[in-house]
Amino acid sequence: MALYEHIFLARQDVTAQQVETMTEQFKGVIEANGGKVAKIEYWGVKSLAYRIKKNRKAHFSLLNIDAPSAAVAEMERLQSINEDVLRVMTIRVEEHEEGPSAMMRKRDDADRDERGGDRGDRRGPGGRGDSGRAPRPRRDEFSNEGGF
Repeated sequence: MALYEHIFLARQDVTAQQVETMTEQFKGVIEANGGKVAKIEYWGVKSLAYRIKKNRKAHFSLLNIDAPSAAVAEMERLQSINEDVLRVMTIRVEEHEEGPSAMMRKRDDADRDERGGDRGDRRGPGGRGDSGRAPRPRRDEFSNEGGF
């Protein structure tokens, strides 16, 4: 059997519970056709780079699949019929990634930064957010001696 990474995008209107139910249905299709799902990750609602079927956001889900190609083709066929699924992408891989995916690690890093990670003082050398340059003269400091 071959190894696949499969990602599908569901409409933003559906709830996370409905996305989980859809994921379980797709997992059942894979298992009924002689395969198995090694890992399921729900990445949450994310903004899309461009509109897809009038949607600006979507629920993202990842499935790591170990199954024959016929099982994956059947799952993709069912997803194309489902009106809540916006896009699917399946990639054949040599081996599955161990541990959390890059998207989950990115989320963990973002959570860590929000909790007060030391990011240092971001203000410039002057301490007021400026770049350390000399202050610009005010309008009334210009002389009008040039005859303008």
